[in-house]
Amino acid sequence: MNRIQEVDNYITGLEDWRGERIAHFRELLHAVSPDLIEEWKWSVPVFKGKKPVIALSAFKEHIKLNFFQGAFLKDSHKLFNNGLESKSQRSIDLKESETIDEAALKALIKEAIEFDEQA
Repeated sequence: MNRIQEVDNYITGLEDWRGERIAHFRELLHAVSPDLIEEWKWSVPVFKGKKPVIALSAFKEHIKLNFFQGAFLKDSHKLFNNGLESKSQRSIDLKESETIDEAALKALIKEAIEFDEQA
């Protein structure tokens, strides 16, 4: 099974709101940067430039958008709500009822990609 099939299977295996949201964020990541490479790593979808940039994962009560170098980003819209004590990673955890400012998220994704390109 190839990496894209692994990601597809992961998403379809989530037969609730989590699968829909992960699929949506997957599409958003590809729209922001078609050059990101989608991988299957650590049992979750990982989007990579030079290095891993963002991972999407589902948990029982929430989904997580993990930015591998989030501590080095400005996050001017204050989207990060988890991992704030980490030396490098930051994440956005979203529960079913929670929404996110997608324009701000796109800006944060672009910032993460630019940071990765400069590394």
